[in-house]
Amino acid sequence: MENKRLIRSRSDRMISGVCGGLANYFNIDATIVRLVFALSFFLLYPGTILIYLILLLVMPDEVSG
Repeated sequence: MENKRLIRSRSDRMISGVCGGLANYFNIDATIVRLVFALSFFLLYPGTILIYLILLLVMPDEVSG
């Protein structure tokens, strides 16, 4: 069993790598995660920003190497 970690992506990032990291963790396309965040931004405005900021602070950055 693979030991997966939820980390921000360095290679697949547009702003901070949160969506790229979530996509890598769940093994889906990063565009789908970005679209979900964009749509939820319009539907749940303050909640989406809060969730993104919490993920930004909690998720460690991917170690380069």
